[in-house]
Amino acid sequence: MVIALHSADRQVGRAVRSVLDGSPGVDVRVSVVAHNLALKDARAALGDLADDSRVRVLELADGIPSPSGPFTLGLDAATAPWTAIMGSDDTLAPGALAGWLAAADGLDPQTPVVVVPPLRLAGRRVPTPPVRPVRRLRPGGLDLVRDRLSYRSAPLGLLSRGALALPGARLLPGAFVGGDVPMVTALWSQAEVRYAAAAPAYEIHEDAGDRVTYDPRPLAQQLASVDALWDLPVGQQLTATQRRAVATKVLRIHVFGAILTRADPTWWTPAEREELARVTRRVLAEAPGCADPLSVADHALLAAILDVSVPADRMIELARARRRHGHPRTLLPSSWRHALHPEAPLRFMAASLIASRR
Repeated sequence: MVIALHSADRQVGRAVRSVLDGSPGVDVRVSVVAHNLALKDARAALGDLADDSRVRVLELADGIPSPSGPFTLGLDAATAPWTAIMGSDDTLAPGALAGWLAAADGLDPQTPVVVVPPLRLAGRRVPTPPVRPVRRLRPGGLDLVRDRLSYRSAPLGLLSRGALALPGARLLPGAFVGGDVPMVTALWSQAEVRYAAAAPAYEIHEDAGDRVTYDPRPLAQQLASVDALWDLPVGQQLTATQRRAVATKVLRIHVFGAILTRADPTWWTPAEREELARVTRRVLAEAPGCADPLSVADHALLAAILDVSVPADRMIELARARRRHGHPRTLLPSSWRHALHPEAPLRFMAASLIASRR
């Protein structure tokens, strides 16, 4: 298990203890990567766990406030058949690792395999990925398109040695946020992906006030990874269907989501509006048809994004309107021709609802 530690104030001891205490009978080692942090401070944050033979502390002083660096260092240092990454504030439910390994039973770790675990946030099931219900009932490989794997944007879970050797299965160097998007795109499109639906969960905690993922940034930083994706070999090697699936998710989560995390109209300078429009045009150009299955409400927001003369408060209002689930404009696709598409509003919402209740 690789844990990146950016601050001695993070609850890294809780994270490490959840791995060690919750994995009896599992041969596990935890690598804590002290990122731009003195080793002595990292060890102090670990307390008595720093002297546990199953824990090692690595150091990376690159001066770059990006989680990609320490996670990459830890993954490169790993030698086990299976490895995983973890946030320093997060925890594993007891028995999680054993459950994930059970889902990989019989699979060769020298081949590309990823085991996707359930996620919980503040005690509630996270409905990603919203896989086909049949895949929750019986084992089998998941499909990037049909199981909407792109909505799981982080490579959480078990990663085989073969998966880490896949072309493009690397975190984007220097990315302040979203550096895992190219990596998971490589994994979901090339590896055997299993869903450990019945296993104990990976638990996300929000008690860190400085959590990098939630810190609003200039859009050039916030959307850098999804913008770069199309230039990387992994993005160029996707099939047309896969590109559309990835791009639809980019619009829904990264582009539309960036607006609601910047809900003050005064934040939206002309330069930021132009950047949002540019990235959006790029997505539409790289994956023609990716917006087709989106809802009527989504298309209204999309039009406002592309027209920078639309006032920011109107754009924000439309971003909120698309979240009013159950309203006809959020349920209807732009055309009935796309009503049965995996990304169509009704199918997507139904799959997400099922995923949230299991």
